[in-house]
Amino acid sequence: MRRGHRFLLLTGAAAAASAAVAQPAQKVTGPVAVYWMSASTQSGFGMPGMGGGAGGGRPSMSQVMAMMNGGGAQHSLLLQLGSSDRPSGPPSAEHLPPAGLGAGASLPLVTPQAPTPVVRDDAPEKPQIPPEYQKPKGRMLIFWGCGEHAKPGQPVVLDFAEMSAGKAQPGMALIGKGLDIRRMQPPSPGRYAAYGDWPNAQSRTTAPGSGSLVGQHTVHGNYSPEIRFTLNASQDFLGPLTLTTNAKTPGGPAQLGWAPVQGAQAYAATVIGAGGAGGRGRSGDGGDMTVVLWSSSETQAAAFALPDYIAPSDLARGVETHTLMGPQTTSCQVPKEVVDAAPQGFVQMVAYGGEANFVYPPRPADPKIAWNRQWEVKVRYRSATGGLLGMAMPAMGGGRSYPGGSQAGQDPPPSPQDAAAARRRAILNGLGGLIPH
Repeated sequence: MRRGHRFLLLTGAAAAASAAVAQPAQKVTGPVAVYWMSASTQSGFGMPGMGGGAGGGRPSMSQVMAMMNGGGAQHSLLLQLGSSDRPSGPPSAEHLPPAGLGAGASLPLVTPQAPTPVVRDDAPEKPQIPPEYQKPKGRMLIFWGCGEHAKPGQPVVLDFAEMSAGKAQPGMALIGKGLDIRRMQPPSPGRYAAYGDWPNAQSRTTAPGSGSLVGQHTVHGNYSPEIRFTLNASQDFLGPLTLTTNAKTPGGPAQLGWAPVQGAQAYAATVIGAGGAGGRGRSGDGGDMTVVLWSSSETQAAAFALPDYIAPSDLARGVETHTLMGPQTTSCQVPKEVVDAAPQGFVQMVAYGGEANFVYPPRPADPKIAWNRQWEVKVRYRSATGGLLGMAMPAMGGGRSYPGGSQAGQDPPPSPQDAAAARRRAILNGLGGLIPH
């Protein structure tokens, strides 16, 4: 009897498992509309066009000047709405934010106009090489990892002349090796039947540094179902990323230190610079140029610019593999060899936050009921700062210095005249002349 009872139990369990496996999967459709909000906080001196902001929400020149003059952190938003429905008339949509955002009662989501193709009857001209053109000279030095000194095997050196001639170099593969992340795919005109975004030519209002995302958000238009969601205090803009220490130490490396940003899941830093020993000549004076790249990644990577946003799964993997610095990290040394090679480097830091995701309607608990999704919303977060390596930027603008930004044995803050000259040079020379032309 005991053996027969055990047999019946096993038979019943097997039948239940088979029934579970045989049960059809829940039918899932949609979403009809997908809406992304990219929320960025920028402090210090950002680098527009080099990963220094949220796509279309990068800081304007007036905002950059305000930051350089101690104007505090700035908030920016990039709103992108994509829908599989086509409007019967001209596309129209808007975002109604909470009053606390301070960017106005309505943010119009405008559909970009496709450029008018230019038809030419004459044969295309063959590209001509300008007579004053000279093959690039110089080299690129690639470093990575925090520490007093660069680790063995660094830097990877690439020769510009050999690159332009198409010659293979041992370090060429490193050029395309970034931070090993998957690029996120927000809504775009080419991926949806209807699309709109903000800011745009019609509306470029900005959110003040005191603006808040907390409250109810409504998005509606003639090509999307109405979207309603509420953000709480933990889903607001990230706080500003503040460099509490940005100083070249007597021993040679540059010490970076920062205050933890609540909600940050990872940090990353890069330095881009030019000049240094053996490469002080610039492209404009006929001399060779040395371009220096450094990233805080402990794995080999050439991070030309930090990504604007990174998905939470990639953030976790990056911290685990030490490609990104963990949320508890608050300091990093830029190796002496990097500082020597790029004495006027530009440092950029990013604190990556998580996401807030919403979907309507909620998924039915009964798998027999189809889940027909009407809309999905993703809100993603970042906070960034930047400046000249070894110089606290607020001090340049006449504001107070970062705590710990001026220590014994370090250069004193620049005079107002020097600060004004530095600001002019930074703007006129392409943000410090660090981007090779």
